[in-house]
Amino acid sequence: MKPPATTSGDQVTSQAPAPEAPRVQMLDVFVALLSELDAPIPSHEFYGRICQAVCRLTSMERVALFLYDEALHRVRAVGSWGMDRTLLEAVDATLEESPLARRALSEDRVVEVSEQIEREVPAEYARLLGLTTLTCTPLAAAGRRFGVLFADRGGGHFRLTDAERHAMWTLGKVGALAEAARIATRHQERTRGLADRIDLTREIHEQVIQRLFGVSLALSAGHELSAAERARCALEMQTALADLRTALRRPLALSPRETQTTLRAELERLERRRDGVPLELRWQDSRPLPSHVEPLAQSVLAEALRNAQKHAEPTRVEVSVGSDEGTFQLEVMNDGIRRYREKGTGMGLRLAQFEALQQGGVVEFGPLAGDRWRLRLVVPLEDA
Repeated sequence: MKPPATTSGDQVTSQAPAPEAPRVQMLDVFVALLSELDAPIPSHEFYGRICQAVCRLTSMERVALFLYDEALHRVRAVGSWGMDRTLLEAVDATLEESPLARRALSEDRVVEVSEQIEREVPAEYARLLGLTTLTCTPLAAAGRRFGVLFADRGGGHFRLTDAERHAMWTLGKVGALAEAARIATRHQERTRGLADRIDLTREIHEQVIQRLFGVSLALSAGHELSAAERARCALEMQTALADLRTALRRPLALSPRETQTTLRAELERLERRRDGVPLELRWQDSRPLPSHVEPLAQSVLAEALRNAQKHAEPTRVEVSVGSDEGTFQLEVMNDGIRRYREKGTGMGLRLAQFEALQQGGVVEFGPLAGDRWRLRLVVPLEDA
């Protein structure tokens, strides 16, 4: 894989090949990342390894990794090195607000800027870190774009050498391949979980439902059962209950997806944004959500807002959050549902219903009077 030529003003120079030692180190980094795909480590630590490798193999001192979150439908900071990761949680970035990242991804090269950085990246990111020179490395491979790496030397002016540029570009490829492998691993886990659920359904049908069906036929036969027949019905009922208990003891629930944020923080971020539909937020309970409910609530919220933007023409979106009698409730309403009636239920809403069922909850949605559409999530607060 040969990196593209670098551009400096009107001069075009080809990147010098990286020395053999850094190449071996990059291979070590890639192998180490792949070995951690199944390890029970937080995702921010996994992505922090990539940022650490950039600092170790180049002269960079601070690195932040931003990826697109498909569940939340936004870009967020997932890892860093040389800085406090929590400082980046407030940074809300899009490609439209980050011309630097857009150029790096579209041209597949490492880009550096030293002037008017506030126009190249979100202003809060530039002010937060006191940037004077900033580099952007694309995380892209095989036509897929996952995110970018922002890196600098602690705030001072600098220029990348050809060897550093090559190393960072290669590490971007390594990070993209590791992220692709991580995504594939998650998909395999979900596929295995779905297969287990199908097996459970088949087992319950074959061992429980058929026994109960036989008992129901015997009880509805219209004549008095003999002692032997009653004993046989009781035995079939007891066997069916035992089979059901055995089947339901299977550990089928998937581990909650890490979001690295909270529903409250996500709603406050959306409320601060001025480039979208006005958001009216009502909090009826200030208690924090249990960890097992957070991913579900954030996923349902993101799907409701995405549908409001895609299928409707709302002038406002109302979000209500609260709890009642041991249940958590999230309600999202918007007006302008002209196009909702023209289509059936989308895959996103069906997946949201399935995800809620895994937590013992329910997702309800449908039109209301006054051209409004409501999506409501109700889920028990007890850990499943």
